[in-house]
Amino acid sequence: MYKVKTLNNISARGLDRFPREHFQLGEDLPDPDAILVRSQKLTLADITPSLRAVGRAGAGVNNIPVAEYTAKGVVVFNTPGANANAVKELVLAGLLLSQRGIVQGMAYVDGLGDYTDKAELNQQVEAAKKQFKGGELKGKTLGILGLGAIGSMVAEMALQMGMTVLGYDPALSVDAAWRLSSQVKKVDSMQALFARADLITLHIPALASTTGIINAETLANFKPGAVLLNFAREELVNNIDLLAALESGHIAQYISDFPTPTLIRKPGVSATPHLGASTEEAEENCAVMVADQMIDFLENGNIRNSVNFPNLTLERTQGYRLALANRNVPRILGSVLSILADRNINVIDMLNKSREEVAYNLIDVEAEPTEELVRAIEGIDGVINVKVF
Repeated sequence: MYKVKTLNNISARGLDRFPREHFQLGEDLPDPDAILVRSQKLTLADITPSLRAVGRAGAGVNNIPVAEYTAKGVVVFNTPGANANAVKELVLAGLLLSQRGIVQGMAYVDGLGDYTDKAELNQQVEAAKKQFKGGELKGKTLGILGLGAIGSMVAEMALQMGMTVLGYDPALSVDAAWRLSSQVKKVDSMQALFARADLITLHIPALASTTGIINAETLANFKPGAVLLNFAREELVNNIDLLAALESGHIAQYISDFPTPTLIRKPGVSATPHLGASTEEAEENCAVMVADQMIDFLENGNIRNSVNFPNLTLERTQGYRLALANRNVPRILGSVLSILADRNINVIDMLNKSREEVAYNLIDVEAEPTEELVRAIEGIDGVINVKVF
């Protein structure tokens, strides 16, 4: 029986994926094999000797100390793309809000409650509507920084609306490149993207290298009067520098999903209360995706969509399986195979992959591994943990 600790409100559709004859779920389970979490902040204190995995029902893992968990051999999963459509649709709302006087017009209408005569009301509305006149997205240029799951969907949506789409992503994967429309014009630098776009939308993760990437220096490259949208991560933008650009008029608007004290009620700023993935569909998609990944890992040792371990899946056929996590240094796998050979244990199939400082191995063997065998492998210098399936 595997024990899965659930934090926050994980969608029932995801929890229902766990067969109850093999999995126990609950908020207060001691010594869990895995933790499912949405936004709650985890610490090293959450790592118990039994913990093997953490599943984040969402894309970002800023609430998980990934490096420390990696050192302990804890696999951290996320759900890239599961909430992409929800974010894409909110970006569309942001684009439309930036061009039309929608919020201002609605606020104006809310102030007309004293009018009881319909003809008078219509006359007032017709006289005032010119002050809320805006523009259309069609024909404008959208610059997208980051062309992953969300960025590529935003690009496709913008193309369908008749916009010219520019994209820049120095870390564009092969899979993401295949998803991307050929109509997206790729630029060679972030500076070129900013200089040519009427509207810029951010879709990159918050890393040490990207924190504060929108600052006084990069804002100077923006086209005068440009609009910046941030539905990715608050940390990407230096709010003090952005406020200065707004006050000077160099940046016309900032539309964000991350309200901050520095920018609330400032002219040109529109913020939503972190609504990017707040749809029933997105929460269900994330929960189902992370549940399926967790089940496959706990039952078979397979890893899909991990942020700290290599993705590695090996189809189960026959025999028994050893899952081995180790530091990515030479001779460890050779030592493991030597231990198996010394005990006349035949290897049926095997996969090995590494990712930065860690490596992960799935080894299918004919004979059932004994406790003595597991201890011998665990005794190899550099081995982090061993699990038998």
